[in-house]
Amino acid sequence: MMSWEFFREWFLPGIWVTIQVLVYSTVLAAIVAFTIGTLRTSRFWIVRFLAGTYFEIFRGMSALIFMFWMAFAVPLMLGWQFVPLWSGTLALGMTYGAYGSEIVRGALAAVPAAQREAGIALSFTRMQRLRRIEVPQAWPEMIPPFNNLLIELMKGTALVSVIAVADMTFAGNLLRLATNESAPIYTLLLVLYFLLAFILTRLMRMLERRAKAGVGRAPEKKNGILTRKLSGRGESAQASAQTAGGVG
Repeated sequence: MMSWEFFREWFLPGIWVTIQVLVYSTVLAAIVAFTIGTLRTSRFWIVRFLAGTYFEIFRGMSALIFMFWMAFAVPLMLGWQFVPLWSGTLALGMTYGAYGSEIVRGALAAVPAAQREAGIALSFTRMQRLRRIEVPQAWPEMIPPFNNLLIELMKGTALVSVIAVADMTFAGNLLRLATNESAPIYTLLLVLYFLLAFILTRLMRMLERRAKAGVGRAPEKKNGILTRKLSGRGESAQASAQTAGGVG
């Protein structure tokens, strides 16, 4: 039977491992995304080609198969073995980092050309233009798609259970074998993953509001939007009345 003792002894350690995998792979994915995404905007074609090659390879590669390759093929090829936790972390971080690089590239490309030209006129180097002009303006546009990608990465952490990483999915499967109960265990897993996704979404929305406020584009509240719309209608009606009066 499911009880607090089972939850404390099986699921709590698994939740902590899941959080570790999520944090480590998120950090790696962010580094890869910003590095590859920035290199794909380089003015040197060879740099763009190499970064694009990385993107195409990992976009078309299965994270699960790459995880198997890291855990089981690399030891046979090189004679040394990754800890399973790091095999899963590297596979997830490198794969989802490739997806994130397209978000970075697209957001940087969306920065108005006049902004980049202003940086060139001020004799900024490429790194200075990125740090002071392009990334601060592109960052708020990256956060919503990054939020979706982070949720997908969080759900993808369940894949590490197949290489014997004791995350909460692995713990749930072991507990199912020990208790022969499937419905309560997998229901609990669904709830736990949903709670993690909900918390991550709230944190990312807070980050988005702060990022937009930093560039003077804080989102309006609903009543503010309603007020703006109503005032816009009033101004339109007033302008129409003035026009009609002028014509008359």
